[in-house]
Amino acid sequence: MAGDQHKEKGRTFSRRALMLAGGQAALMSALAGRLYYLQVLHADQYAMMADENRINMRLLPPLRGRIVDRFGLEVAGNRHNYRVVLIPEQTKSIEATLDALEEFIPAEMIDREQVLTDVKRKRSFVPIPVVDNLSWEQFARINVNSPSLPGIQMDVGSTRDYPYGNLFAHIVGYVGAVSERDLQNQEYDPLLELPEFRIGKSGIEKYYDRTLRGKAGLSRVEVNAYGRVIRELTRQEGIPGNDTVLTIDRQLQDFAVRRMGKESAAAVVMDIHTGDILTMVSVPSFDPNTFARGISSTEWKTLIEDPKRPLGNKAIGGQYPPGSTFKMIVALAALEAGVISEEHRVFCGGHTELGSHRFHCWKRGGHGWMDMEEAIAQSCDIYFYEIARKVGVDKIAEMAHRFGLGETLEIDILGERKGLIPTRAWKEAVQGVSWQLGETYNTGIGQGYVLTTPLQLAVMTARLANGGKKVVPRLVRSVTGAAQEGAVLPRENPGGEAFDLGISRKSLQLVLSGMNKVMNGARGTARAARIEVEGWEMAGKTGTAQVRRISRKERLEGVRKTDEKPWEERDHALFVGYAPYTDPRYAVSVIVEHGGSGSSVAAPIARDLLQETLRLDPLRKPSYDIAIRRQNGGGDV
Repeated sequence: MAGDQHKEKGRTFSRRALMLAGGQAALMSALAGRLYYLQVLHADQYAMMADENRINMRLLPPLRGRIVDRFGLEVAGNRHNYRVVLIPEQTKSIEATLDALEEFIPAEMIDREQVLTDVKRKRSFVPIPVVDNLSWEQFARINVNSPSLPGIQMDVGSTRDYPYGNLFAHIVGYVGAVSERDLQNQEYDPLLELPEFRIGKSGIEKYYDRTLRGKAGLSRVEVNAYGRVIRELTRQEGIPGNDTVLTIDRQLQDFAVRRMGKESAAAVVMDIHTGDILTMVSVPSFDPNTFARGISSTEWKTLIEDPKRPLGNKAIGGQYPPGSTFKMIVALAALEAGVISEEHRVFCGGHTELGSHRFHCWKRGGHGWMDMEEAIAQSCDIYFYEIARKVGVDKIAEMAHRFGLGETLEIDILGERKGLIPTRAWKEAVQGVSWQLGETYNTGIGQGYVLTTPLQLAVMTARLANGGKKVVPRLVRSVTGAAQEGAVLPRENPGGEAFDLGISRKSLQLVLSGMNKVMNGARGTARAARIEVEGWEMAGKTGTAQVRRISRKERLEGVRKTDEKPWEERDHALFVGYAPYTDPRYAVSVIVEHGGSGSSVAAPIARDLLQETLRLDPLRKPSYDIAIRRQNGGGDV
């Protein structure tokens, strides 16, 4: 009995041992299978995952493309940014380190509050920016004394540089840090996530941002479990952005800014055939370097409180009554509509009546009998009241639009405004009242509701001078290298029938002859500002735009002289013109805010700009030198 029990226990133990061994064998088989699955079948996949935990891929910002003038002179580029960073784990006291650093650079260069905030937000081994844009002397001094500055490290990066400061500020614009709004409004680009990356905020920098931006580089770094960098494994530098070639002539731009001095003014010079803008000036201006490095609140307040609006680009965003510079449009509208002939004459007695209202000419005693050429030359208001009445405001508006007024010209920078060319339908829609004949009179001399920009006036003049061709303005001639994805390309002028405005040669010649007499006629309003270099004579038109209505009392008593009025009450001075008259090539528009008379203030500036433009033209320089020698009593060489 005892033996049977012993045998039964032995069989039970053997079965259990067998089951246990089988279970162990099954477990080992499963483990071996899993190991084979992980280490053999999927070895590459898990090796890659392990590498992803060990290796970080970091984007490297590319160098931004340069912006150069028409001759290749750099007006926006990149320079070394000498800076200081702080690694918190390498110092016992942040405050003590910053105090020591202030012995080598001014305390105001360090934003302590921002540094301490960054220290709290980031891991102790992450470098914290302390100060940027150090001079080489400051950088070297800190570098030499770095052993006594625990936690401080020197770093060399890249920053945007504008070597000519305010000379190109409104054209080139500036770059700045990426904001949340920028992230929402732009197509996603991982470069935008980089804290040191800068994008265009205005001007060419913004309009051609994708062209200038370039492609990111890549750095592979090995990190530990805490994210601390151990070493860099590989590095592939980014592809720099495309260089952008402007139509602007730096030398002419410099001349224009100096010539306009301390005025609040704008000027545009353009090639009447290609549409190239050779100079576009808005003064006063600002230094874009202050924005690239980070503008202070004091600097910002000074800029926005200046009554002359240095931040605004008056050349494309300033809207002004064109005054008498609009009279060529009224003349063409009347001629092309057939309501007057080229021999049409009007008597100017100094004023004309419309109901109970009296409309005055600028010349108190009147001009007498005027034909179109003389009306343009002497800027007779009565003549243009009369022909505006005959042709009507809608025909005037139609002609104005054909010459680029009252519409955006799609120049290569943002901020362009349309101005305003009124019509009957416009007034009905906007004001809910009917158009009045007196408003047509005001439109006929470029006053009332009419608003234009200096760029529009330059384009209008170019289309007049080139024989009625639809030239469009441009600021960029070309972009170097292959076009990058999303990049904006320079515009080209249209050709064929789309290039012709459909104005008769006879009508154009009559108007251009009147513009010639403005400068070179015996009674021209700008005769004193003519170009006296033989073969370079210019044609043009003066304009004086009222900024407020002159009361009857003031007219009877005599309006105060310009320099006796408060600045903001003075008339705007305007001028448009082109040269040479016999072989037109360049058009100009000038406006001096509250400058007074167009003939005495704006015309001399325009003359000097056109003469300098012709002097700088390499094809015309020899003839200029000969003409000057003749004027000085010498002969040909």
